[in-house]
Amino acid sequence: MRVYIEDTDAGGIVYYVNYLKFMERARTEWLRTFGYQHYTLADENFLFVVQSANVRYVTPARIDDQLDVQVVLKKLGRASFQFEQRVLRGTELLCEADVRVGCIRGDTFRPAPMPVTLYQKISQEISA
Repeated sequence: MRVYIEDTDAGGIVYYVNYLKFMERARTEWLRTFGYQHYTLADENFLFVVQSANVRYVTPARIDDQLDVQVVLKKLGRASFQFEQRVLRGTELLCEADVRVGCIRGDTFRPAPMPVTLYQKISQEISA
């Protein structure tokens, strides 16, 4: 992922909240590897929402840096995921976070088990 001017603040470094955007994009791509997209899940009345994010900033990224945003699933529940995410520039750690994401129904905004087929695909992947 490349850092663009829109990602930076007046000091020329990545604005702190944009790391969360980078992590969201990486989780979205991770979900795609299982054949799912947010819009198709929303069509089925399922939404994924961030419940918590504990972020530690180490050193700043700057305009035009090429970043690698890692996603590691730490825990899978029927209605939630717990991720460890890291943002790196080469091998240098810039930011890391523990992120908990919950599945909710789009009509009630109440917790709900994720679609069975998605849960099964992810379970098989982490068991392999």
